[in-house]
Amino acid sequence: EEELPDGLDGSCSQEEDEDSDSDDSSVTGASSHGSLALVSRNCIKCLAQPTEDQEKVLKPALVCSLFPNVPPTIYFSTWDERVEKLPWEQRKLLRWKMCTVTPNIVKQIVSRSHFRVSKKSNDWLGCWGHHMKSPSFRAIREHQKLNHFPGSFQIGRKDRLWRNLLKMQARCGKKEFNFFPQSFILPQDIKLLRKVWEEGASRQKWIVKPPASARGIGIQVIHKWSQLPKRRPLLVQRYLHKPYLIGGKKFDLRIYVYVTCYDPLRVYLFKDGLVRFASCKYSSSMKSLSNKFVHLTNYSVNKKNTEYKSNPDETACQGHKWALKALWSYLTQKGVNSEVIWEKIKDIVIKTIIASEPYVNSLVKMYVRRPYCCHELFGFDIMLDENLKPWILEVNISPSLHSNSPLDVSIKGQMIRDLLNLAGFVLPSTDSVASRPQVTKSDSTCSLGGALKEKPKAASEHFLAEKMKKAYYLMQKIPDQDFYSSVLDILTPDDVRTLVETEDEYSRRGQFERVFPTHISMRYLRFFEQPRYFNILVTQWELKYYLNKHKGLELLKNWCIKGYHTGAGTDLARTWSLPKSFLLQKSSIQSNGFSKLELGKLG
Repeated sequence: EEELPDGLDGSCSQEEDEDSDSDDSSVTGASSHGSLALVSRNCIKCLAQPTEDQEKVLKPALVCSLFPNVPPTIYFSTWDERVEKLPWEQRKLLRWKMCTVTPNIVKQIVSRSHFRVSKKSNDWLGCWGHHMKSPSFRAIREHQKLNHFPGSFQIGRKDRLWRNLLKMQARCGKKEFNFFPQSFILPQDIKLLRKVWEEGASRQKWIVKPPASARGIGIQVIHKWSQLPKRRPLLVQRYLHKPYLIGGKKFDLRIYVYVTCYDPLRVYLFKDGLVRFASCKYSSSMKSLSNKFVHLTNYSVNKKNTEYKSNPDETACQGHKWALKALWSYLTQKGVNSEVIWEKIKDIVIKTIIASEPYVNSLVKMYVRRPYCCHELFGFDIMLDENLKPWILEVNISPSLHSNSPLDVSIKGQMIRDLLNLAGFVLPSTDSVASRPQVTKSDSTCSLGGALKEKPKAASEHFLAEKMKKAYYLMQKIPDQDFYSSVLDILTPDDVRTLVETEDEYSRRGQFERVFPTHISMRYLRFFEQPRYFNILVTQWELKYYLNKHKGLELLKNWCIKGYHTGAGTDLARTWSLPKSFLLQKSSIQSNGFSKLELGKLG
């Protein structure tokens, strides 16, 4: 974890390879006063020359909300579009913070929306940068967005990922969490590993990985105890020795997963991705174990093989890197139902993100001013075994966005452009940008969809009603669908804000597919370490309106016209009251944090 740099880093560095945990690129040949358009003039050589400006489709700079009285979001374009310029008073607010890990592809996309390089440490709206230590997130101001959540390394580090998945398996059962190989973290698990090793067959294979490395560094496949490094932290996993092969070669999938919010949880999968092949044919022979070109699929390893072949065509099944959509076409031609595999991958992604949820939510509440301030792209590495069952290998919290071929440019360019639109960047007021940043937690309201971070001591009646409602739906020991469905009967201002943000965000999804919440997400609520009210709310909303989106949107529009989402102009919240049976349960009330003053107001 590293601190977010305070200023622009003018040093020059190269972008890392495909399976890197970070992209090292820098601002080259551009002053901090200049447009980002100057930054990436020579970045991606293989990108086809764009048409002249007059031939490009003109797009508005701002995307209107689906709902009245909700601010618009900044539009990010494709290479064949041009974005209109806002008036200077608004355009001068378009500042992007640069650092050494900002990928060139991000620089290009934000430059098309007329962002300029931030020359101060605090006047930026967006940053694609390093992960930070959790307390450093306090410095992010309410109108700013960083591409990480505090605590996301709980799945981004190999050792933490396996520890958390094992914890989920112990709590929820092997049947639901059987998508990762048997794993041991050394030195803590050395005795357990030795016992399993001695009980196993003589020809067993294990893969050894450093817990926080990338690009295949330090990875080896072993079959003897004497080959195991003893003096450093390691992750040791049972080797998936029967992978599904294409052309005799093993491969893995890079799946792009985007999380916009953790409470409520909103998770998206990009519909395309990368398929990365080993550059030599697979062999189960013990003699082949030292050949990384046979057993590792990392691009940074296999590009060093003279036999490595690139693939310039995103639709072609050729070379050692394919588009994910090309793989699905290939498997379909072989009679395989690729939709079944995709559904299993979605299940793995949702459960893995849930494994990180208690840590991230705790740190967000502790150190982040608004939920708006954080979003994160994850790179999930998945392997298919001989039965086409997907297995998770690792999760990258800074997946490589290096684009050195038309295939990379096409997939990653579209993905980042859709991601930035999905993120929903909002123009701040001039006052909020000019005001002096405070390191302490703000007491202002959250973004649309976020709960209030700090409440006044003299709680308003509508706030009390919201608090009562949340407590009521979280304290039920054995809730059923009929009980949960009643959460939509009367909506509070917080409810409306959350649903408006969820629907607005969904309308900007591009080629991303939302996998949580959906109309089947109720089955996942039992995997959360503790229930979250807004997860119940949005899953019930999806269940009720997924077949009739128009009806749900019209309801929300009417509430926005009346100002319900702002908490103004309505007595709606006061119409929700607790059932008497709940009020009689003194322990339930006390456990949900009601003070004597609040109990008095509840009557």
